[in-house]
Amino acid sequence: MRKKEFLLIIVFAMCIWMIYGCARTTTKPAGVDLGPAKKKLGKDERMEWWREARFGMFIHWGLYAVPAGEWKGEKIPKIGEWIMENADIPVAEYEKLAEQFNPVKFDAEQWVQIAKNAGMKYIVITSKHHDGFCLWDSKVTDYDIMDATPFKRDILKELSEACAKQGIRFCFYHSIMDWHHPDAQAPFYPNYNDKTRSNPNFQRYVDTYLKPQIKELVINYGPLGVLWFDGEWVKDWTEPMGRDMYNYVRSLQPDIIINNRVGKGRKGMRPSGQDEEPAGDFGTPEQRIPATGLPGADWETCMTMNDTWGFKSYDHHWKSTKDLLHKLADIASKGGNFLLNVGPTAEGLIPAPSVERLEAMGAWMKVNGESIYGTTASPIGKLPWGRCTAKPGKLYLHVFDWPENGKLQVPNLQNKVKKAYLLADEEHSELTVKSQDEGKVIIVPKEAPDKINTVIVLEIKSK
Repeated sequence: MRKKEFLLIIVFAMCIWMIYGCARTTTKPAGVDLGPAKKKLGKDERMEWWREARFGMFIHWGLYAVPAGEWKGEKIPKIGEWIMENADIPVAEYEKLAEQFNPVKFDAEQWVQIAKNAGMKYIVITSKHHDGFCLWDSKVTDYDIMDATPFKRDILKELSEACAKQGIRFCFYHSIMDWHHPDAQAPFYPNYNDKTRSNPNFQRYVDTYLKPQIKELVINYGPLGVLWFDGEWVKDWTEPMGRDMYNYVRSLQPDIIINNRVGKGRKGMRPSGQDEEPAGDFGTPEQRIPATGLPGADWETCMTMNDTWGFKSYDHHWKSTKDLLHKLADIASKGGNFLLNVGPTAEGLIPAPSVERLEAMGAWMKVNGESIYGTTASPIGKLPWGRCTAKPGKLYLHVFDWPENGKLQVPNLQNKVKKAYLLADEEHSELTVKSQDEGKVIIVPKEAPDKINTVIVLEIKSK
C-alpha cells in the first residue's frame, strides 16, 4: 500500500470516529440522562385543556378584605378591592392593614374542594392586585404575606399544592399597575388610577420589580395554566411592553396561556396605528356576555356573584343559582369560558352565599357537565327557549323555558336526528323527533325534569 493511500485511510477513519464520538457526546454526555426532548406546543395544543374546561374560579383576595368595604366608619361605594383608590387612602395608612391580615381559617384544600365540587376545572387567584400587596413570599419586596402580616404562610404555595393534589389547574392574576410602588402609580395619590399622568421611573419599575416578581410566580409554583394580567390601561404601559412581557413569560413556561390584558388589546381590537394582532391568547369581557360571543377568538367572561370582586360585608346583591347556570350555558353556547369570582373574608373563608351557589351549580354539572365541557358554540344560533352547545355528532339543547304543550320546536336544524334523549336519563330512553319545514319538533315530557335547565341530547348525522 502506498504511503499516501495509507494516510488517506487513517484520516478517513479519524473523521468517522470524531463524527460518531461527538454526536454521541453531544446527544447524551456520559453519566447524564437528558430525558426525552419536550415538543413545543402550538397554540391549539396549549389551549386544549382550557377549551375543554369551560368553567373556572376567580379569587380576589388581599388586604382589602380587612376593611370589607368600610373606611373610618363610612361605607365606601363601588367594588371592595378598590377601596384604597375609592376612599383616598394614603400608602402609609393602607400599609397598616397588613398588620391586621391574619386569615387563620384559610384552608387551601377546602377552597380547592369547593371549586372542584362546583365542576370548575381551574382557579385564578390574585397574586397581587392594584394595591400592590403580594400573597406569596416575594424576594423582591417585604410588602407580602410572609414579611408584613402575622399570618406568615405562603398562600400561593399552599394553593398550588392543593390544586396539584386535586387535579385543578392553578393560575395567577397579576396587576401591571401598582398603587403602592413609587415608580408606578403611588405618586398619583389621591387619584391612583390617573390615566393621563406618567411616572418617569416606570420602566425601572418594570425591570426591577414587575418582571422579577413575574419570574418568581412562573418558576416557583409548578406548571401554571394561565397568567391573567390586569391594570394594563395605565398610560405608561404600551403594547410593545405587553408583547415583550408575553414573550418573557413564555420563555419561562412555553406552554402557559396569557390573557389579552398583557397588552392594550382588552377589547379584542388592534390599538391605534398597530398592524399586528394584540398580544395575548384570549379575550376577557368583564361582567358581560358578548351577544354573539367573539367569533374566531378564544374568550372568557369574568363575573362576580354579587356586585364586588373583593369582599364587602354589606353587599348582599347575589345572583341566583338559576341566573348563574343560565349564564354558564349561554357562555358555552357562544364558545366561551366562564370565570366566576369569589371574594374570601379576612379570616380566609369563602362567603356562605357563594358556597351555596357553587354547590348547586356543582350538582347540576355532575349530571349535565357533558353539555358544557369541551363543547363548541351553537351551530343553529340562539334559541327562543334556551341555548345549544355542540360536540362532533351531538347537539345539547339547554331548555330554560319548558314547552307547555310538550312540543319543543328546534329551528334551523335540517340534519337527520339519529337519537334524542334527556341527558339526565341514564337509560337514554328515546324521545320522538318529527321533521318540519323550519327544523325539528321534539316530543318531551309534560314536566321539565330540571326546572332551571333541562338538557336534551340530539345525536345527529353529518356536521
